Amino acid sequence: MIMNPAQPNASSLDRRRMLQQFGGSLGMLGAAGMMTSPLVASTADSIQGSGPHFPAKAKRVIHLFMNGGPYQGDLFDPKPALEKYAGTKPAGADLLTERPTGGLLPSPFKFRQCGESGLPVSELLPQLSRHIDDICVINSVHADNPNHGPALLQMNNGTITPTRPSMGAWFLYGLGTENANLPGYIVLCPGRPVRFSILWNSAFLPSKYQGTYINHSTIDPEKMLPHLSNTKWDHTTQREQLDLLQQLNGEHVATRGDDSILKARSEAIETAYRMQFEASDAFDLNRESKQTREAYGAGEFANGCLLARRMVERGVRFVQVYYGNGQPWDTHSGHNNTVPKLCKNIDQPIAALIADLKQRGLLEDTLIVWGGEFGRTPVSENGNGRDHNHHGFTMWMAGGGVKGGTRYGETDDFGFKAVIDKVHIHDLHATMLHLLGLDHKRLTYRHAGRDFRLTDVHGRVVHEIIS
Repeated sequence: MIMNPAQPNASSLDRRRMLQQFGGSLGMLGAAGMMTSPLVASTADSIQGSGPHFPAKAKRVIHLFMNGGPYQGDLFDPKPALEKYAGTKPAGADLLTERPTGGLLPSPFKFRQCGESGLPVSELLPQLSRHIDDICVINSVHADNPNHGPALLQMNNGTITPTRPSMGAWFLYGLGTENANLPGYIVLCPGRPVRFSILWNSAFLPSKYQGTYINHSTIDPEKMLPHLSNTKWDHTTQREQLDLLQQLNGEHVATRGDDSILKARSEAIETAYRMQFEASDAFDLNRESKQTREAYGAGEFANGCLLARRMVERGVRFVQVYYGNGQPWDTHSGHNNTVPKLCKNIDQPIAALIADLKQRGLLEDTLIVWGGEFGRTPVSENGNGRDHNHHGFTMWMAGGGVKGGTRYGETDDFGFKAVIDKVHIHDLHATMLHLLGLDHKRLTYRHAGRDFRLTDVHGRVVHEIIS
């Protein structure tokens, strides 16, 4: 509710009483809790994007985010030269990173050629390796900054400036949502990553496009979605109350002018109302069969992958699954001991997600994107760790119109810097938008006297990886 600094009139007081009567249930969820509740609702049936610019290959995106930054040389980019020059720091292995580093540090993990494509995959990912023919490995990704905060912003928001909309907000702005009863943009994270909510904000785009954060450290729907159910009023009474509230809001706007924040809160309340009918079911993993639950495995990331599948099959446009709280992949020390545990936690769930989507006929128009905010160095930090590396790292895509069983781009002999067919973050975003049927140069929003876009004034669609 937007209050006039002058003496409030009767209509304003009526609206205030109405919101207060909603208390800690539906109204609190959608309005008073707008900025702090885990359910910052982001969609309503009024969210109709401008539509695709051309036929899309993907309808939805699942972003598997390894926050902290995995080392590409352990997983998808083997570098035999590291063994030969171990402990030394030849030219090309002396690039600047966040911290001082030592000599070349080989990976102790073995690779083998997998699938019909024969792409190299680490022994740490035995189950995922069975699906390599569905995956396009991009070995030449690079970014602009070696620090977590700016790198997270660039990966999620397209720039290191913390005042730009997230890519999910741009997706919704361009395409809208397919299900008015659920948010169109959901962020699953069992905790708080660095930078937290700014990574899924809508910035100067309308607030209805921001992401909805869900802490899925517990899989009890009532704890993931607090205050969703209204135990005092039945659905008919709630509808009557909401209609009256919207009427009062309309009178308020008529006398004081349009207000985007008020409009967003009103739409949030409407979305929260509709979520009562579908969200409890959508977020209830107990509705899955025992066979499916066992296929994904146990743990927070496994639950996140299964929830992501349940979301996209219900029309959610964009789902991000953060690996865990904070920066789990930030292995500055004890790297070789930590990585096998991390990989064990992602291997089975991701393999199951790909297989599950494929079996349901969803993989062909669901784009899966895997990676962190950057990679890690092929040189050591303190002898047993690896520093941040934005010069060259690996991400991969599957489904949604990309060429499976392919490898694009290369890093140098040590895996430090992208050198062939380089893919900047802007190029990655441009390609994701293209697969969704959106021209990154045409998807713009006028703000502060200029047209903004996710890729700013950069970006090239990597057509070579598109089927």
